[in-house]
Amino acid sequence: MFGDRLSLAESFAEVLADTGVTHGLIGPREVPILWDRHILNCAVIADAFPEGATVIDVGSGAGLPGLALAIARPDLTVHLVEPMLRRTDWLHATIAAIGVEAVHVHRARAEELHGELSSGYVTARAVARLDKLARWCFPLLTPGGTLVAMKGRSATDELQAARPRLRKLGLVDATISEHGGDLLDQPTVTVDCTVRG
Repeated sequence: MFGDRLSLAESFAEVLADTGVTHGLIGPREVPILWDRHILNCAVIADAFPEGATVIDVGSGAGLPGLALAIARPDLTVHLVEPMLRRTDWLHATIAAIGVEAVHVHRARAEELHGELSSGYVTARAVARLDKLARWCFPLLTPGGTLVAMKGRSATDELQAARPRLRKLGLVDATISEHGGDLLDQPTVTVDCTVRG
């Protein structure tokens, strides 16, 4: 998954297992499953983005999925959006510690960046239900852009329930995708919502 950047991913795992825990970003019980449950789970969605894309990660927290994506795909430019100061301080320190490039941290709520930050791709993991997430994220998308929302087994039901609200917000197409089936016991599921062009 990480190729010649595996050492960066290992450094990220070490930071998550250390200050990620002491800062309350990762629970101590998550440390033994950091790779499968968090790092690889996030990195495998890299196939959702074309070469050289800019990706906005809303609610970055522990840099998941944003930092995992930036490590797996050095061609991407990644913007981490996180409102909490202690988390943005941790993200800045982690980026410096592991030496990853083309990653920018924004201390703000997504809705505070409407009109200031935009991209063809926005992603989020464990932030909010799909309808609420779309309300925050769709305005960050350029016309025709896609929200790649990481969701669990309830993705189909959540999409079905949210579809009418998503259409009002500008949705033109939504698909459910699986990523990393060849690497993970359970593939990562995303709901990919494309907005009007």
